[in-house]
Amino acid sequence: MEITVTVNGKKYTADVKPNLLLVDFLRDNLGLTGTKDDGGSTSGVCTILLNGVSVKSSFILAVQADGSEIVTIEGVAQNGQLSILQESFWEMHAVQNGFCTPAMILSSMDLLKQNPQPTEAEIRAWLDGIYSRDTGYQNVVSAIKYAAEKLQQA
Repeated sequence: MEITVTVNGKKYTADVKPNLLLVDFLRDNLGLTGTKDDGGSTSGVCTILLNGVSVKSSFILAVQADGSEIVTIEGVAQNGQLSILQESFWEMHAVQNGFCTPAMILSSMDLLKQNPQPTEAEIRAWLDGIYSRDTGYQNVVSAIKYAAEKLQQA
């Protein structure tokens, strides 16, 4: 089946099998390996933005994304400049092991779009679907709060 998607601002048309997962299309067809493949589990590390909404790309078929706008972690920085959220993760040491960081950043972008000033409890609840393999979310929560503050000043 032929699909056309816009990924990180670039339009792609491809012939895909009807059962191809979106995560596999992004990683294998487009070479965008920042989106992690969790083997179909519910870890959330496959999170992307689909039409501005954070979704788990391992639960969506590529054909379901036909006509959509997709943002992966590779599309967040612009012209070599990290986004405020990415800078905040860096400054607050929220990168952990890096495996779940792309998903956390993309999911947080959606959160901050919907709720520009989330509480700590709201941030933790929002991140609940992305499992960290490290010490927890404290630095991640701090980074998101810091980014929210910086975005309010921008």
